[in-house]
Amino acid sequence: MAGGDGGRWLGLAVDFSEGSRAALRWAADNLLRAGDQLLLLHVLKEADYEQSEAILWESTGSPLIPLSEFSDPTIAKKYGVKPDAETLDILNTVAKQKEVMVVVKVLWGDPREKLCQAASDIPMSCLVIGSRGLGKLKRLHQAAPQACILGMVILGSVSDYVVNNATCPVTVVKSPSTDG
Repeated sequence: MAGGDGGRWLGLAVDFSEGSRAALRWAADNLLRAGDQLLLLHVLKEADYEQSEAILWESTGSPLIPLSEFSDPTIAKKYGVKPDAETLDILNTVAKQKEVMVVVKVLWGDPREKLCQAASDIPMSCLVIGSRGLGKLKRLHQAAPQACILGMVILGSVSDYVVNNATCPVTVVKSPSTDG
């Protein structure tokens, strides 16, 4: 898959939050170039068997869905996904301006494990993931402020796990709305 058309495969974990939009913008500004393939990885913790095709793809994830199809609410709903208009607009703009192919893969399960599994199964040049900054110490600080050590940079539990376990390079992009 990687390099099959001469371009790189770049992974981007998306949950349609401001943090994942920040990661998308960062990747567009700093990584993507003409001919690249951008693979969006969206992980749902639980499959909704009544309203999606998750039962068909739960263990392997969905097939690769072209952005043009994923932008159709009916198609996205088949996979139990509700992408927001802002993210879709950014993706369509990036695809046209940067001349990149964008595809989506929906996965079901623990986001940490599924993102690492995708990085292992799909030969990506790198994986970009957003962070909300709710790492162990920040969560500890919220629970017990006196126990927090100041001045440390912290990753969220998903991004921390992926950085330490993925088989490809991982870039974590801090959300602009994160304190610190």
